[in-house]
Amino acid sequence: MAANRSGTGARAALRRSLHTPIGLSAVIAGLLLAALAVAAPPLFGDRAEAIDTGATNQGVSGAHWLGTDSLGRDIMARVLVASRLTLQLGLTATVIGLAGGLVLGVAPSVLGRRAGRAVTAAVGVLVAFPGLLFVLFLATVFGVGSTGAVLAIGLALIPSLARLIQNLTASIAGSDYVAAARILGVGRFRIVVRHLLPNIVEPVVLFGVQAATGSLIAFAGLSFLGLGVQSPDYDWGRLLNEGLGRVYVNPASALAPGTAVVLAGLVFGLIGEAVAQAGGRRTVTVPTATPTDVPAAAAEQDTDLPPGNANKDPQDRPDVNGDALVQVTDLRVAFPGGRTAVRGVGLTVAAGEAVGLVGESGSGKSLTALALADLVPYPGRTTGTVRFDGADLRSNPRLGTDLALVFQDPMTSLNPALRVGRQLAEVAEVHLGASRGGARARAVARLAAVGIPDAGRRARQRPHEYSGGMRQRAFIGMGLMAEPKLIIADEPTTALDVTVQKQVLDLLGQVRAGTGAALLLISHDLGVVAEVCDRVLVMYAGRIVEELPVRRLADAAHPYTRALVGAIPTMATDPASELATIPGRPPEPGEEFPGCAFAARCASATDRCRAELPVLAAAGGGAGHRVACWHPAEPDAEPEAARAGSEAAA
Repeated sequence: MAANRSGTGARAALRRSLHTPIGLSAVIAGLLLAALAVAAPPLFGDRAEAIDTGATNQGVSGAHWLGTDSLGRDIMARVLVASRLTLQLGLTATVIGLAGGLVLGVAPSVLGRRAGRAVTAAVGVLVAFPGLLFVLFLATVFGVGSTGAVLAIGLALIPSLARLIQNLTASIAGSDYVAAARILGVGRFRIVVRHLLPNIVEPVVLFGVQAATGSLIAFAGLSFLGLGVQSPDYDWGRLLNEGLGRVYVNPASALAPGTAVVLAGLVFGLIGEAVAQAGGRRTVTVPTATPTDVPAAAAEQDTDLPPGNANKDPQDRPDVNGDALVQVTDLRVAFPGGRTAVRGVGLTVAAGEAVGLVGESGSGKSLTALALADLVPYPGRTTGTVRFDGADLRSNPRLGTDLALVFQDPMTSLNPALRVGRQLAEVAEVHLGASRGGARARAVARLAAVGIPDAGRRARQRPHEYSGGMRQRAFIGMGLMAEPKLIIADEPTTALDVTVQKQVLDLLGQVRAGTGAALLLISHDLGVVAEVCDRVLVMYAGRIVEELPVRRLADAAHPYTRALVGAIPTMATDPASELATIPGRPPEPGEEFPGCAFAARCASATDRCRAELPVLAAAGGGAGHRVACWHPAEPDAEPEAARAGSEAAA
């Protein structure tokens, strides 16, 4: 029963679309048009060909609803019979145009740079040529007749579709998930089929519908001019030509084939809207019974997060191994041109510990996280030592199994063409060797574990159907598909409102309490770090300038850290007082300084600060407190943040 309820995603989406007025109208109209094209020739063919010299050029009558032509043949029968040939030729030309447009449209993504540019330039030249003149030129080249008209119209459709697909694929080819596929060694053809084409299906379908309608009109025009279908065959355009001479005597003889072209175009438009609605972003959700793909008991057994631990104090967790899970020594990330964005970072994270990495934008926090996962983008170069669980992380990759990453905007990392459950299941299939069914069940359980309601149904939805907070929860669930020992969360609450931010922070607390995983939380918000973490590392200009326990933030010794603390209002803050500000601007990534990078913004800076680089050394704030400053503040001293704020205000 579960298998019957799930079905395939495509069929389910199409079924929902068909329950809408547009979908239902498209089905009825499409079936009627198809039935007419199939049944009209055998039913009305004899009458359409019967010549009656005694009833030539008659008007509308009970015997002939649309009158007769110059040979006494029934015009209505001929219009009905002509539907098969007209639709057959129009759809054939459309298929030729779509096939050629797809080939030329994706060619720049498959070919090399030079060949791709040549294809793009050629398409640009063809698009600039007027479409009607292009059709007439090709019709003249291929000759008079049905075959020449099909080729002319089909080839004329190719440039505009190719340009559309080139623009669409160019925007998608720069996405993070496409870049990730290339890094993983996915071939170009598979990237096109798996990642590019599914993301452009809606505009291509709509263009194909418009092209089919345009093909009907173009065929009618060519046949009307005598360049299309030739006698004894006939289509709606040829009938329009024959009836035009009698339009003042019998208007129905000319209006009937023209009306047939318009109605067929409307039917194609309805079909295109229904298909695009089912496969694109406008999918309409019809209320249905809540599906359940995994029994509740199974989901609970696979859920690692115990309820009610959202605000559990880290100190209440079971004792964990005191040995360092992560040991980083002299980590550096450099880019061409001599720019070093991360400079000699050293840090440790114990098993089960939550460590915060804070600093302004551009301080090197995210690059440090990417370096820990060996994901620094090209042409960045990483040096230093990163040991994870006792092994060199570069020679023994753990990403996807023992190490999980959570980025700040999951929409740029989740593939919009794939369902969320499928993306989670892929982790278990690739890294854990799970079967497809087992991986899917695990994905549903993980979605339920991170608080996604109705996880079975939600697993079959795409990322755009999730809210921002749900996408972030789903991405955390993806990190939990294995049994990670370390979760690196890179500003996971930056794009969320305050309420959802609190929910995500509670969820990270649940994950930590329930799995015993260590957490490296990267943020520019000290308030967020203080709520979740045990220890905080403060980065500035690619270096760690202070390390201290979260509970001792009030005793921060570095002027930069004290300014960050002073910029956070509390319930005890006087509403009339001004919050601390830091004068000046943060340095550019890779900007070099002979001494302390913060000296230009520090009120306590001296010549020594500008000339000599301070190193991390024990501070007076107690055990676990280190600071890189020549003039650290004493625990009882007036907060440097207040002085910095007053000077900035002045």
